[in-house]
Amino acid sequence: MKSNGNTYKIAIAIFVILGSIAYLSISAEQSNKSYYVTIKELQTMGNKAYTRHLRVAGQVVPGSIVRQGPNADFTLYEKTDKLRVEYVGEQPPPDTFKSNAPTLAVGTYGRDGVFHATELQSKCASHYAPAKPAAAPSAKSAMQPTATNAAEPAPTSAMADAQTTLRK
Repeated sequence: MKSNGNTYKIAIAIFVILGSIAYLSISAEQSNKSYYVTIKELQTMGNKAYTRHLRVAGQVVPGSIVRQGPNADFTLYEKTDKLRVEYVGEQPPPDTFKSNAPTLAVGTYGRDGVFHATELQSKCASHYAPAKPAAAPSAKSAMQPTATNAAEPAPTSAMADAQTTLRK
């Protein structure tokens, strides 16, 4: 009978521990969650925009970057929509953070209409420039051998010797 009472106490203790672990993991996941929105979506979210941790992407408006030590104020644009961003982070903006660079700002939207970023990720703008149109292939280049239509190489003397040996 005594062991039956201990079994219930152990089961309750395990239940409390597992419940605590589940609660802590769910609440930690919720606090780390950030929503990706476009500039237009952000400006139409209403009060929800002020209470969520958000990610907003756009390109940096040329000439809008004002650096203040490790911090920066700038404007992002996406098509015709613009968003003023104030970056205050632990690290300075990345080296690729320049005019026209595709940039992702992570932070919160303030009631003042400014996005307050605590993290910036920026890509090198030159790598994401539009591709130059390729020249149309000419009839002569279509006749040149390629990897798919090239003739097989002629057998070398070593290959011929090996084939002769195999036939014998």
